[in-house]
Amino acid sequence: MERRQFPRTMRIIVFFVRPILMLLTKRDWQGQEKLPSGGFVLAPNHISHLDPFLISHFMVDQGISPRFLAKDTLMSLPVGGHILRGAEQIPVYRSTAGAVESLRAAVEAVEAGSVVAIYPEGTITRDPAAWPMSGRTGAVRVALATGRPLVPVMQWGPQAILWPYTKRLRLFPRKTIHVRVGDPLDLSDLAGKELTEELLNTATSRLMDVLTEMMSQVRGETPSTPRIDVHTLSRPRTNYQG
Repeated sequence: MERRQFPRTMRIIVFFVRPILMLLTKRDWQGQEKLPSGGFVLAPNHISHLDPFLISHFMVDQGISPRFLAKDTLMSLPVGGHILRGAEQIPVYRSTAGAVESLRAAVEAVEAGSVVAIYPEGTITRDPAAWPMSGRTGAVRVALATGRPLVPVMQWGPQAILWPYTKRLRLFPRKTIHVRVGDPLDLSDLAGKELTEELLNTATSRLMDVLTEMMSQVRGETPSTPRIDVHTLSRPRTNYQG
């Protein structure tokens, strides 16, 4: 699978960070052969503040330069902004009017052949047992706007190192990071249609159903409570850390 060269800043980051992750984690990665060629949207569930590092590790080992969404205001920071720009991270223009306009850089990147990772939940899960919540429409919106594949990626294991919304690292014994790549989501019935909120929510529900099913297979169980609505985050968290 042909991939574009990593930017210099990303190569430096990988040089220093990847050996640390190789030392501190074990890997159970399956489904890499399902990754398409060319540009597409990678849609992982979000379960820990460590996710960007661990999903990036997976992407790097597939020859994919990690590219995530970042607030456009972060790009103007003196040091952090320089690193983000050098690593070719994607700005989200939150001050603009309209969701399509806010994601224009992501659309342009995918159309240019890049792989862009977009967390459909938009934030770390608040589910007490770390199941996927409902999703926001950004990942689906970019995929439909570009006509490029939307690939669900389920991860399980980062929460065992750093549980959501906590600061306590549990590095040892080494944790296994499970990653499953699903088949590109079939959105053919929605292609060419107006991107209404109803259509986008329908497609996003499909995505979150797939991610939940993939997690169920890895965990050997199914959710015991309704899915949390990411727009209201109405169900309280507990301290479950299974």
